[in-house]
Amino acid sequence: MRLSRYQWVVFAAAWLGWGFDVFDAMLFNFVASNCIPTLLALPIGSPAAREATVYWTGILSAVLLVGWAAGGVIFGWVADRYGRRLGLMLTILVYALGTTLCAFATSIEQLALFRALTSLGIGGEWAVGAALVAESVPEEHRVEAGALLQTASPLGILLASLVNYQIAGVWLADDPANSWRYVFLCGLAPVFLALAVRIFVKESDRWQAQAASGQAAQALRLSRLFDVDLRAATRAALLVSLTALLTWWAVNAFVPLLGSLLASDAATAAGLPADEARQMSEAWKARASNAFNIGGLIGALLAIPLAKRLGRRPAFIGYFLWSAASILLAFGLPLGPELRLAMLFVVGLGVYGVFSALVFYLPELFPTRLRGLASGFCYNIGRILAAFGPFIVGAVTARAGGSSAAITDTLVWVALFPFVAALLARSWVVETRGRALPD
Repeated sequence: MRLSRYQWVVFAAAWLGWGFDVFDAMLFNFVASNCIPTLLALPIGSPAAREATVYWTGILSAVLLVGWAAGGVIFGWVADRYGRRLGLMLTILVYALGTTLCAFATSIEQLALFRALTSLGIGGEWAVGAALVAESVPEEHRVEAGALLQTASPLGILLASLVNYQIAGVWLADDPANSWRYVFLCGLAPVFLALAVRIFVKESDRWQAQAASGQAAQALRLSRLFDVDLRAATRAALLVSLTALLTWWAVNAFVPLLGSLLASDAATAAGLPADEARQMSEAWKARASNAFNIGGLIGALLAIPLAKRLGRRPAFIGYFLWSAASILLAFGLPLGPELRLAMLFVVGLGVYGVFSALVFYLPELFPTRLRGLASGFCYNIGRILAAFGPFIVGAVTARAGGSSAAITDTLVWVALFPFVAALLARSWVVETRGRALPD
């Protein structure tokens, strides 16, 4: 991929912004089993703590998703009205501040409030960064740039996994009631990235041209997305975004917890002492997350040959069918705990990999004056519906006792969503291969 020096700067800023975005978003999933019982004054590792952790993980994931949706619309509008650079800088500052405040929460209600603040910035960053990259790179490299931009997401989660393991599993392994606070403090790191964006990133030329003509003000009209000329594009964007989000969140919200519960089962069966069981739990959290995210990293890169050689529609159909089949196999078969962890790699290929196609596909559907708002709305509004995914999985699993078997028995039903989407995609997904980015 041949880019100028400045184009690489823009790409790096968006890539780091998205990576730290997901890093901050996912820190909670790794600390939930220590954080939630502590705030609820429950003994960590007790049956009551397990049930509460599964239940509140679902609720707080739903809170994150709703706030994520609101942030996508708000900051998408900001990016279209006031510029991509300002939008990118503000979103990074907001999610960094929200995550840092989580370290100081003294109640579950405060944690929910701070996570809601975090979610506003997280929701806005993706749409702003995707629009900025799409408008800055050459037409012939848009697919590669979009797919590579998405690699920041699984790498961000891998970093979150590493940070949590190093702090909660090594440095503060004997203090689980407080280790999670130090994990959240690491969410302050992106503030330095926001400063770099302010210094080194210029405004998009395409946006400046639209602003100079006075057309940027039309971004205020959200109803414009449902006019006759854009209705098919909006429907296609909503279908692929909602399916990807609902499937990913229903699965990923419980990946670290599943790893922890499988480790607990294995430690109990082996008769390990409590300190070894805790270390095993943190290690298996990392193994589960790493398997899922490495699969997502490879799946993201597969979008380049799929989208360029076959087209956008066949690529989405392939990702959705793979997701459905892999979920059925990983959670429906009677697998041993270590093999089930390994199967998360296969799940990640489709469930996580599909997001790289969204990075270049959504900007291709909409004109410049609406690109930030449209991408933010379609990508993030689906999170309101997707919020039901982790909430239902958490509620059903908690009622079933919060065990690893209860989680897998519930997750197997998630396969229905990508399967139905694959059928609808044949007629609903608008093919954009070979089209220039619309002005």
